[in-house]
Amino acid sequence: MADNDMPATGHDGRGAGPATQTDPVVQHSTGSPVQNGQDQATTGTPIADEANTTAGVKRPGDRVFEFLSTVSAALITVLVAAVGIFLLLQAIPPLARNENGLLGFFTYGGPWSTADLENMKFGIPNLFFSTITISLIALIIAMPIALGIALFLSNYAPKSLVRPLGTLVDMLAAVPSIVFGLWGAQVLGPKLGKFYNWLHSWAGDFFLFATYQNSPPFSTARNMLTGGIVLAIMILPIIAATAREVFVQTPPGQIESALALGATRWEVIRMTVIPFGWSGFIAGAMLGLGRALGETMALYMVVAPANDYRGSLFDGGTTFATAIANAAAEFNNPISAGAYIAAGLVLFVLTFIVNSIARAIVNK
Repeated sequence: MADNDMPATGHDGRGAGPATQTDPVVQHSTGSPVQNGQDQATTGTPIADEANTTAGVKRPGDRVFEFLSTVSAALITVLVAAVGIFLLLQAIPPLARNENGLLGFFTYGGPWSTADLENMKFGIPNLFFSTITISLIALIIAMPIALGIALFLSNYAPKSLVRPLGTLVDMLAAVPSIVFGLWGAQVLGPKLGKFYNWLHSWAGDFFLFATYQNSPPFSTARNMLTGGIVLAIMILPIIAATAREVFVQTPPGQIESALALGATRWEVIRMTVIPFGWSGFIAGAMLGLGRALGETMALYMVVAPANDYRGSLFDGGTTFATAIANAAAEFNNPISAGAYIAAGLVLFVLTFIVNSIARAIVNK
């Protein structure tokens, strides 16, 4: 055969005339889903209709859901901003009448005098330190117990007991605060009186366990330590539930790897579960702290009011929330009420900061 009559050859040296004609057909039948979808789009298949729907026009249900979600998010933002603006506007007039001025509001720790509008004297150091002290006592007591509960429910408890025990812990959050207050004032406080007396005699004049002339008696134990214990029980389910939800999400691969290396159950928890869920545990503690800062009725019944903060756990104390509750009789005058609204503004900002820190920890 002459050279001009030889068939054309492809890249593999074989006859490529027919192969080059069938290549597009083969590519069409075995191509990527995108190519197949484009080919089917030209023939009016359901895949083309679905692609056109999702790419261009939103369905009515999607538009309604997006609108409601946007309105809900905007409404929450507007409500929080409205509360902050209201507190600020109501706090400005009494702060302008404060005898010690704005600086005295943050430095004056004596008794409040708001009935006489011409000689108003009020400040928040006593409220601030009492609130922080009781909340820290609650955290110190609740955090280790909540950590143990969360680890037990997520790693040690039998599956048949996880749900009832978890429900039992969560039920603590549903108990009204006034019930905790009654229990703390009538049962827990008197029961702890003997222990407080022994602790005071053992510690001597150490400032944390000192007593003063107007300190509440040990027989009632209406002091900041009792308030912190009651508050710890109230915030315990918040911390435990948050930590447990994070601990159960530990990647199984990490746990199995530790077990394969010969780690014991506790070593697995210490090396994998706790490091993975530590940020969630701290975030739960911050959320519990936010609850503790604003607690009113339980502390109103358990902690005796005091005008001065002297640092003793056996002393009485007045928090932001209990100070506002105690002064309800003065709220008929907007200027007098504004002084306590100013304290509420500080509590609002403090709670907002704590919740923001918790959110930042969760996001990290």
